[in-house]
Amino acid sequence: MDFGQRHHFADVEGCRLHWAELGQPTAKPPLVLLHGLNDCYLTWKNLAPALMLDRRVLVLDLPGHGLSGRPDASYKLGWYARVTARWFEALGLDTIDVVGHSFGGGVAQVMLLECPERVRRLVLVSSGGLGREIAIALRLASIPGVIELFGQPFMGPGTRLALKATGDVQLEADVARLSAMNAQSGSARAFARTVRDIIDWRGQRHTFFKRAKELRQLPSIAVFWGSQDTIIPASHAQALADCLQGVRVRLFEGCGHYPHHEEPDAFVSALRDFLDDPTVPQARLRDVRNEKRRYSELIATWFAASGARRFWRKRTDRRATSPAPDAVSAVLHSHFANHRSDFAK
Repeated sequence: MDFGQRHHFADVEGCRLHWAELGQPTAKPPLVLLHGLNDCYLTWKNLAPALMLDRRVLVLDLPGHGLSGRPDASYKLGWYARVTARWFEALGLDTIDVVGHSFGGGVAQVMLLECPERVRRLVLVSSGGLGREIAIALRLASIPGVIELFGQPFMGPGTRLALKATGDVQLEADVARLSAMNAQSGSARAFARTVRDIIDWRGQRHTFFKRAKELRQLPSIAVFWGSQDTIIPASHAQALADCLQGVRVRLFEGCGHYPHHEEPDAFVSALRDFLDDPTVPQARLRDVRNEKRRYSELIATWFAASGARRFWRKRTDRRATSPAPDAVSAVLHSHFANHRSDFAK
């Protein structure tokens, strides 16, 4: 799909933001789509026609990306979330559904601290911020100063190489447009500062779990992931489900880091099912103490029902009738003394 004349711009928090707007306002909440690191609004072009049929869809270019501005800012995760939240306010978006891919998923998570009352449902796609593990190339990119000082000439060609390395399937024209956008002045600075804030040599620095207890409320949450993701492992999806109750997890078998590119029809179907399902509960933090207590109760039930208790009682009884350790030691010592001459031979 060509976004055509649907482009919009606004100045928010000292940054000129770009977004494409599709569809018409309906009774359903508007849907906001957030792309990943070094990506842009074009990542959602194959999904937009189906999503815009019955709702308003806003496809944002995050600051420092796409057609948005590249100010001399911190590019910290909290800054991204704050700018995006102010953009919501500027457009009067009171209740929204959010889909965040990769780094965009990390931004969406922090928005739950910035403006939790606005987000009704959240879909995290191959999301950052759910565990330490991440590709070695991004760990190397976090080395201070290198990309910001010397990386600008390589941002365009590097985009092509990165997309090829991840197996991303996009039209050549879209790859060329994204490469041209990333070649704009200021892109290397935005990329380097973003990576430095969220990643170090050990992996991802910010995780949802560190600040989960600060959340006043949680929306309904789904996690979509490609089973063959080589950038961020799919095991992070289950890590979130283990932390929160009510999370829906969908793995796209055989897909990599961009399941919305590789399986767009299946992706849209799963997304619409989640967004429109009236029975989806709000996510909530698991009570670890209750989980441990429940686990202990299950073990006790199994222990009683399996006959293990009878076995343990017999074993305990045998111990009670056996010679005391000191008596056993005395017998062994006596035996060894009596046969010392045999050992000497």
